[in-house]
Amino acid sequence: MFSYLKQSLAPGETIVAVFKLHWSMWIRFWVVIVLGVIAVVALMIAQIPWAALTAAVIAILIAGHQWLWLRAIEQAVTNRRVVRKTGIVSRQTTELRLASIETVDLHQSFWGRVFGYGDVEITGRGETAMVLDRIARPIEVKRDIETAYASHVETQGTGAAA
Repeated sequence: MFSYLKQSLAPGETIVAVFKLHWSMWIRFWVVIVLGVIAVVALMIAQIPWAALTAAVIAILIAGHQWLWLRAIEQAVTNRRVVRKTGIVSRQTTELRLASIETVDLHQSFWGRVFGYGDVEITGRGETAMVLDRIARPIEVKRDIETAYASHVETQGTGAAA
């Protein structure tokens, strides 16, 4: 499932936590499915089979693209870096080494607090920033990143002293 993450691991690097998108990111997918079914049923009742077939094909294409787009997003923290990968055919990655993290900020709207989602913004040295949009359980995500950072700093500190 997490092909890019597993393929990009360096020797000795392990995945600490995988971050899931909030269920609300799937609303567009389900709206397309429901509207497609309603359109197909209505057109079949109206006895316009060619229009029903066209509506079904369009709904499947739109929903399929949305499904692929959402499934292609991979977000995680390893024992060395934070990774966010997007893209279906092409690939875009943002990676931030734990050693270069300066801040981990949480942004939650009123509705985000009610429904348990938010944005986690990770700022690195210089102008590097990564935003994990509409992530489920953002407080846990922030804690996982900060815990990985603390472990990384401790490991580097003991490694340097030895």
